[in-house]
Amino acid sequence: METSFNDKHYELVVACKRGDRQSQFKLYNLYAKAMYNTALRIVQDEAEAADVLQEAFVDAFTRLDSFRQESTFGLWMKQIVVNKSISALRKRKLAFQSLEESEQIADETAEEDNLEWRVETIKTAISQLPDGYRLVLTLHLLEGYDHEEIAHILRISEATSRSQFLRGKRKLLANLRN
Repeated sequence: METSFNDKHYELVVACKRGDRQSQFKLYNLYAKAMYNTALRIVQDEAEAADVLQEAFVDAFTRLDSFRQESTFGLWMKQIVVNKSISALRKRKLAFQSLEESEQIADETAEEDNLEWRVETIKTAISQLPDGYRLVLTLHLLEGYDHEEIAHILRISEATSRSQFLRGKRKLLANLRN
């Protein structure tokens, strides 16, 4: 049985495929803010996030014929933005913290913290994390990717993704407590 979905912007996408500039503008306006926020959470720089957004939309509209509408346009666009954002980070030579063989990956549930923090405090603390920690935390917690998907996207092992997540979470919690 095939999965069924309803893309409420199906007609706009079809019009864009026909080259309708007004439909492209409407589609851009519908998704630009959300996609910019996704890019900003990953690259942590407003100008770079704006560049990523523009590159992603140019890429999407250029490759629109390859979009088979097997998912929603928003999901397809988000994947392009995430990939472009990660490419931008790679250009900055994203460094992941190495996993020492003697270190063990802790149980994720062992460090849950029920404290409530103000959004700006958390954003600031996340932005101060090393790129590897911040990227994996962002992809997992904010973008909803699992560790297998993160490993595939970043071309790292699942163990590295999990360790980056756990270390990043520990460091984030320590920064928030200070």
